[in-house]
Amino acid sequence: MSDNNGPLSGITVLDLTRILAGPYCTQMLGDMGAEIIKIERPGGGDDTRRFGPPFLKDDAGNDTVESAYFMGANRNKLSVAIDISKPEGQALIREIAAKSDVVVENFKKGNLARYGLGYDDLKKTVPGIVYCSITGFGQTGPYADRPGYDPLIQAMGGIMSVTGEPDGEPMKAGVPIADIMAGMYATVAICAALRSREVTGKGQYIDIGMLDTQAAWLSIQAMNYLIGGTNPQRLGNGHPNIVPYQVFATADGHIMLTIGNDAQFKRFCDFAGCPELAADERFGTNGARVGNRDALIAAMEPVLAARPSQEWLTELERLTIGCGPINTVDQVFADPHVRDRGMVINMPHDAVGGRDVPLVANPLRLSETPVSYRHTPPVLGADTEDVLRSVLELDDAELDGLRSAGII
Repeated sequence: MSDNNGPLSGITVLDLTRILAGPYCTQMLGDMGAEIIKIERPGGGDDTRRFGPPFLKDDAGNDTVESAYFMGANRNKLSVAIDISKPEGQALIREIAAKSDVVVENFKKGNLARYGLGYDDLKKTVPGIVYCSITGFGQTGPYADRPGYDPLIQAMGGIMSVTGEPDGEPMKAGVPIADIMAGMYATVAICAALRSREVTGKGQYIDIGMLDTQAAWLSIQAMNYLIGGTNPQRLGNGHPNIVPYQVFATADGHIMLTIGNDAQFKRFCDFAGCPELAADERFGTNGARVGNRDALIAAMEPVLAARPSQEWLTELERLTIGCGPINTVDQVFADPHVRDRGMVINMPHDAVGGRDVPLVANPLRLSETPVSYRHTPPVLGADTEDVLRSVLELDDAELDGLRSAGII
């Protein structure tokens, strides 16, 4: 763990999120130095605590109640267990909000307003608050009242229509990328709003809709449609605008080949012993190759299949032609480059007696204000008393009263 001199050091975030999009956002803010106060339901907590197996295992090899899923998005947070459904709990949360810079929530549209915790409620007493709502469909529009789930957003947002084999069924990504990208967009928006407040003194409301963010990160496929007027189709591992740029079978496995320009294509053909392909007018330019994709791939497949993967990887790298292995997850984290870049960190966790547990590192590398790892993903309610004492200055009698009433 490192000291906190991150770019968001001194910022307090009231975290009213659960599952993934919201927690991923607040973990990013926490890694950048913000203090994250995560509110969870007493006795249950964030639903993802139960999303397993796998779970952390104790020294005897038995499952704890800490899931790998929860661990992946809740580092650098303090867990405060408060019953938000009770007026006394709502009052506590309003008091914490009054001491906070940012509120992040991903309840259904209007739910927090029923508890007096919506933006319009909080800005009356905290006019400088930056309040970010993350929902499936945003705060306006005909779908605004619908719940949003990652695979639903992937389906409705178009990414599944361009993912998978041409003759196969539409395919979602192997990770909940719609959730993660919504969290990333929310993080960027919050940082921008904090900078705006620094300049203007004004807080603001941020409306993040997952369907919006999914449409935005359709990226080149969206622009291919908007400019070209043709609905993009599934290409398996192929690229819609660059050929050859896909997976090929080799003599003993598969590699990813990414030939980015005509000069690279010629170098490849010379090395691979098929210079006639580069000389063929059907394949001489990228535009021609895209137009004659099927014929070129059919000609290349037996060429790639004639040699083992490592020979292609070694020789094509020497020729500065993009290529790489198709790693399994264990191979990713065993890769010498990934290890050298420190993409796994270890932090002690109370659920396993303070033993170190592995976490995926934050990839942001800031030379003057690096990310910091201060708090392991918390045990449910571990910080309730400390936060209520330090932030709200409650005493023992007040805490005992809240505990006996089931508020905390």
